[in-house]
Amino acid sequence: MEQKQKRLIELRKKINKKRPSFRRVESWRYVRVKDPWRKARGIDSRTRIKSKSGVKSPSMGYRGPKKVRGLHPSGYEEVRVVTINDIKDLNNKKHALKVSSKLGVKKRIALIDYAQSRGFKILNLGISQKELEELEAMLESSIEDLDDEDLLDDEDLLDDED
Repeated sequence: MEQKQKRLIELRKKINKKRPSFRRVESWRYVRVKDPWRKARGIDSRTRIKSKSGVKSPSMGYRGPKKVRGLHPSGYEEVRVVTINDIKDLNNKKHALKVSSKLGVKKRIALIDYAQSRGFKILNLGISQKELEELEAMLESSIEDLDDEDLLDDEDLLDDED
């Protein structure tokens, strides 16, 4: 990811922090008025007039930079993937994958292996790369700790049961 794009993503993060949560006028007062934004239409509405005392309305000024709009915070474009055929047309420098939650374990593992072999970043792996490396190291160390005698004892027990 280039430097300019990183700077724009940081700028978008800063804009997002300042952006108010646009709530529908008087949704906090009445249960019958739901929370999602609706344009104020009253003849005396302070929000419609855009008075300082009114609720902030969504407008163009609150938008993020156009070049990074819709991108994942990592800088990649998110793509939802269900099958291996969905990956074939994608670029691993530009796209990051989100594996469909409707996939079962067997197909998910095959899809993730294929995507990682092609060099794609997977956003919903379920386990971070650091945790994955720690797990592999722990498994290797536990295998190394086993003595040959322990393995032989286990084999003798299996022979006795027969």
